[in-house]
Amino acid sequence: MAEPAADYHRGEMDIQEQSATYSGFMLLSKWGSLALAVGLIFLVLWFCTKAGFLMAGLAAVVTAVVGWFALKEKKGAAGH
Repeated sequence: MAEPAADYHRGEMDIQEQSATYSGFMLLSKWGSLALAVGLIFLVLWFCTKAGFLMAGLAAVVTAVVGWFALKEKKGAAGH
């Protein structure tokens, strides 16, 4: 029979790389989602309604600004 792995001790593994990867993925996901939403709002309002280029651009800018304030990191919340 094979011997059990004695080197493993629960809770002692360094997870800094996994944590950094997860944080990067979440950062890219939230800002990428905002970019997609702004782009879709702009294109849909420009081409699928009578709003026109300027109103579509204004709606996209407003969405981008509101989204930026909603998604930016809060002070003191850098760890989690």
